[in-house]
Amino acid sequence: MPRTLVVTPTYNEKDNLARFVEALRAAMPDADLAIVDDASPDGTGAIADELAANDNHVKVIHRSGKLGLGTAYVEAFRRGLDEGYERFFEMDADLSHDVSFLPDFVRALDDGYDVVIGSRNVPGGGVEGWGPGRHFISKGGSLYSRAILGLPVKDLTSGFKAFTSNALRTIGLETVRSNGYSFQIETTFRAARRGLRIKEVPIRFVDRKVGRSKMSYRIFVEAIGMVWKLRFDSMRGRL
Repeated sequence: MPRTLVVTPTYNEKDNLARFVEALRAAMPDADLAIVDDASPDGTGAIADELAANDNHVKVIHRSGKLGLGTAYVEAFRRGLDEGYERFFEMDADLSHDVSFLPDFVRALDDGYDVVIGSRNVPGGGVEGWGPGRHFISKGGSLYSRAILGLPVKDLTSGFKAFTSNALRTIGLETVRSNGYSFQIETTFRAARRGLRIKEVPIRFVDRKVGRSKMSYRIFVEAIGMVWKLRFDSMRGRL
């Protein structure tokens, strides 16, 4: 298997992290895992260190505070590129991303796709455990973004994704400005604008059983504004 790095940002995931790592290591035993912890006050960072001490495939990046999802991915991706990894995966540590779908991602990468998105909005995909509000925000956000950006991708807000190293270099991580959930929209839009091959594979997203969602009003507002900024920058040739 090409050298593979799975990246999971964490903030207060002490009750989920060990189970996530165990499931991932069983599903992809040859892959490495980078846990990016934003100084979780619940002790998630210490648990990550303990897991890393017992498994040389697990690495931990400690950050000084809650610096955001987007910067966590960018930091880990840039380190991974410097270290020669060829494939990169994004996954949440809250067990909402089922490792049983990973073979579908791998097959798509093997078929030559540059970006693979775990989609809840294509046939075979879906969500379990959400109320009407979360469904509205997620599906509404994807529809809103698709309409403004002119993208055919049906799940623009998915955080279960895979990239080739070439895709990350082509996207230009140093120019990505989103830091909340709009990070997912921006990276996909930049990939599409640069002619990269994008594939959606169906996933079943299961809402977290333990802990609290990181979605907030501020993150939602950032995503709304960022979509328009991406469109205008694209029209001006600045992407």
